[in-house]
Amino acid sequence: MATTQHQRTPGGGQPSGQPVRVPFPVVDEVARHCAQDAEPSTVHIEIHLPGRVDEGRLRSAFAAALARHPRALMRERPRGPLARRYEWELTGGPDTDPVSFPPCAPGALERARAGALDRAPALTASPPLRLDVVREPDREGCVLLFTVHHTALDGPACMRLAATAAEIYSGSPIPPSPAPARPVAAALPRQSRTPALARPAQVAPGSPGPAPVPGNALLLAELPVPRRESGAPYTVNDQLMVATALTVADWNRAQGAPGADRRPLRITMPVDDRPRGPEMPIGNGTRLVEVGFTAAEVAAGADVAALLRTTAERTRALKAQPRPQLGHGAGLLTVPLLPVAARAALTRGLRVAAGPWTSTTLLSNIGRIPYPLDFGEAGRATAVWFSAPARMPRGLTFTTASTAGRLHLSLRWSRTLLGEGDGARLLELFTRHLAATSSEAV
Repeated sequence: MATTQHQRTPGGGQPSGQPVRVPFPVVDEVARHCAQDAEPSTVHIEIHLPGRVDEGRLRSAFAAALARHPRALMRERPRGPLARRYEWELTGGPDTDPVSFPPCAPGALERARAGALDRAPALTASPPLRLDVVREPDREGCVLLFTVHHTALDGPACMRLAATAAEIYSGSPIPPSPAPARPVAAALPRQSRTPALARPAQVAPGSPGPAPVPGNALLLAELPVPRRESGAPYTVNDQLMVATALTVADWNRAQGAPGADRRPLRITMPVDDRPRGPEMPIGNGTRLVEVGFTAAEVAAGADVAALLRTTAERTRALKAQPRPQLGHGAGLLTVPLLPVAARAALTRGLRVAAGPWTSTTLLSNIGRIPYPLDFGEAGRATAVWFSAPARMPRGLTFTTASTAGRLHLSLRWSRTLLGEGDGARLLELFTRHLAATSSEAV
């Protein structure tokens, strides 16, 4: 479950004057164990506005938003070599101003995007995020570009902060947002799981170059939301899942990957049950499930209509099943019987050993943005892009959100796995397969 809010005295401390301490939840601790500089674990979010925000008003609005969501005001507490827990300290205010206005210059957006992938915010300073307000001389409006350290926060939590800042900036209250609807718990359909011990297919390497630079690369696209017939048994999320599976299967066959026609695919899918209103818990609040596809289901010439129905059964059942955020095994790794340093070494070793059994890829569908993101005279958001980390061994993630009837897709990949041309080819495949799931095509 998500990390929870904690009561604080005025000024952010306990009665003794010390900051409130919060032990790392399971998700945060596992992420902290596996942190590495070569591929920083960051969530990148872009909010595109038609106008430009006032610097002073935005700084003030975002500071007020952080005060309304004090769980975001956290930093990692220093610890000794034998400490058995990581702990967050909740601070009374930001240690540093997270908002910056880089110079308005050509190429500013590309540089800000590169920074979001290459440099994670420090966990030792509150809050563990950055907000760059990007302007370019030949581009109308501005872009609010967030860089979030995924050890502390996820994309939906950061969006809640942005929505509160927009409400304060514009003076217009946000209409209530219903919690995501979830189906009644049901047994998993028989064909929904690939064999538990079957080694899944991995994304086949492309052409990263003779000496690839460590880190992630990113490609953004705006696509039409695929149409569905009224009453269709599947959702847009199911259409995205099918398009992702077919894209990776096609890519692997084209690359001549060993076992491309035999190994199953497993696609990780975050599920978020949190309410979207002001009471939304801030932190890492999604749980991860895996949607399986047999090699036969994603073979060339697959029956897309049948695959959509089967995928809908699987995702509906998986969403309804109660499950710890990272599965049952992750909790055992965070039991504080050993010092943090020993558990970190064990976790990293297990991660490397389990690499061949890591899921094929990740599809994170944020869905329709539930907030107006109205920044007054700067206007409402016209597009919102997210991207999730794409660390090896998975090495490729698909992240989608929809705004104003358009689908905003981010492909993010490890530079040690794929090159720029490979990203463009994957986008071409995804676009074609997504169109094939539209009601006009199935």
